[in-house]
Formats: sequence, structure tokens, C-alpha cells
Amino acid sequence: MSLMMHRLKFAKGIDPVADVFDNATVPVSDVYSMRGHGRGLFVIYIGVGATGTQTLTVEACDDVVPTNTSAIAFWSREILTGDTESAITRRAAAGFSTTAGSGKIVLLEVDAKDLAASGYGFVRMKQTAEPVNSPVLGGVLFIADGAPGRYDEDINATIIV
Repeated sequence: MSLMMHRLKFAKGIDPVADVFDNATVPVSDVYSMRGHGRGLFVIYIGVGATGTQTLTVEACDDVVPTNTSAIAFWSREILTGDTESAITRRAAAGFSTTAGSGKIVLLEVDAKDLAASGYGFVRMKQTAEPVNSPVLGGVLFIADGAPGRYDEDINATIIV
């Protein structure tokens, strides 16, 4: 049996597109339920686009189609070449600006405890600004980690409600 595919729940966040962080569209990922999940990880994979940067935030949401949102603190890490990882850094609710460059991975991790102050049970990633407006090819994947023993089925329950 596969441990990782049983334990983790994968979902599309933003399909890969040529200008994934276009300021005109104010990109946001899908909204995910954190109920029954202790942690969530946004994986942003940027291909071509050497000069573009983004300011990314994580928002707690009141529903899958949010009426109310609240920016929350989160953890981040960038992988700019191969598998060379930056330090894991705690980010304030205001977010942070990514490093320019092609072929990079940006990781944003949220702890369900960080949603507690908002009282909301859903989460999404949002770009608040594109400090260097230069198109980048990229996409976003979301991975939820269930509590131990969370899944007994072969197919995990949905996180997109």
C-alpha cells in the first residue's frame, strides 16, 4: 500500500498558464476545507519567467465561496535551483515577495491552528501584488495532510466542498 497517497490529499489550485500571476485578474487559488486536516501546503511551480516577482498571502475563508476572508500568518520556503532549499521562514499575514527567476518552486505552508483566530475553516492562496510585472508560466497545487489515521478508504474525501 502507498503511504503518501493514502495520507496526503492533493488538489489543483491554479492550472498552469502563461501569466499565472497577472495583476489584472488578482489570482487566487481554489478554496480548501481544513476541517480534518492539520496542515496544508501550497506548491507554486514557476517555469519560464526570469524577472517576475509576486507578493503572496494565505487567507482564511468563511466558506468555499468566501464572503469573508482574513489574511493569516504562514511558513514559506523557496527552491530556486535543483533541490537547493532556502530557510523555512515564518511570514506575517501581509505575505512576502518571491525571488525573481525561472524554474523555481515556492512553498507556502499553513497550520490549521493559524485559522483559529478567524473562526474560519477554509483556506486559499492569494497574490496581493506583482512588484515586478513580468509574465511567468506557472501553476499551483494544494496538498492537505490529515491527522494520523484520518483515511481508511482507498479514495480520500474531497477538500473542495
